[in-house]
Amino acid sequence: MVCSSCKNVLPNPNEEQTSQQHRGLRGRIRSFGNHIKSKMQYHGIVSVTPSLNYEPSGSYSTRSSKRAVLCGITYNNWKQYKLKGTVNDVRNMRDLLIDKFHYPKECIRVLTEEETDPRFIPTRKNIEDSLRWLVNDCQSGDSLVFFYSGHGLRQPDIDDDESDGYDETICPVDFRKEGMILDDDLNSLIVRPLKHGVTLHAIVDACHSGTILDLTHVYFSREKKWKDNSLPSGVNKRTNGGLTISISACLDKQAAADTSAFTGKMNGALTYLLAEVLKIFPGPTYGDLFDLIQERFEEVNQGSCLGNASILRRIFDNRLSQTPLLSSSDEFDVYEKHLFL
Repeated sequence: MVCSSCKNVLPNPNEEQTSQQHRGLRGRIRSFGNHIKSKMQYHGIVSVTPSLNYEPSGSYSTRSSKRAVLCGITYNNWKQYKLKGTVNDVRNMRDLLIDKFHYPKECIRVLTEEETDPRFIPTRKNIEDSLRWLVNDCQSGDSLVFFYSGHGLRQPDIDDDESDGYDETICPVDFRKEGMILDDDLNSLIVRPLKHGVTLHAIVDACHSGTILDLTHVYFSREKKWKDNSLPSGVNKRTNGGLTISISACLDKQAAADTSAFTGKMNGALTYLLAEVLKIFPGPTYGDLFDLIQERFEEVNQGSCLGNASILRRIFDNRLSQTPLLSSSDEFDVYEKHLFL
């Protein structure tokens, strides 16, 4: 499988692993290096990144009408397709939720490879467990957020529930062993359980993320109209009365950029622009939000963005060619309804 964003081949989780550990002098050097590193950490020389998970009571028992799961995956163990901006994306979104939308710190669950608690490493099991926690016992008036920054792929659909013949996926840190999380899985985990009066926003900054939740209505901002995304098989993928809104970095067939063009620091392009708009204009309409983001993309394409945009343009054939996509479980007037997370 080829990730069109980083132009690298991502290994199929089902392929037999044939690599073996290096032996001889190289292996002994690596072993010695690991030994020195462990001794340095033991003596307090190696600093540990502070956790982004806040647990004043030692558990996530606090009941709040605002809850979020933020997942950023760097893939540190696989240098050929490592991402550099995902943790920055998570920090950006966490700050936005706390500072602008008043989410309690203890009700935001963060999964990154920088966390030392095994519960918060972004494995497939931990992501799925966290999403169950997010929607568990949801009640009318709840506002929920799922944010993901990492690799996204697509694979042939075998259930006849995709109009384009492909399932969209997200890739946990252990996807080579445990497999990817499909759009079908995400729909079952966080869309169908939503009760009347509950609102979930999913923000997915990944390649091929357009219809990652398999929602029944898709809004095309250039044409300014909704299109029916009902599944050919007729399978019910609606909520249980709640509202799900997804903001995706690009169309199903597109790549999403991880770039330093805006600030000199690596970020997902969608995450950075979305957060900047919401910091300056809290509560814009969805239509205004997408118009502002699209204008910013066009500025990058015209070369007026600060930072190393020239590098970005070379990588993406002289264009930041991703089109953010809005989808929802229900249609609404995008220039009347305001976004409040």
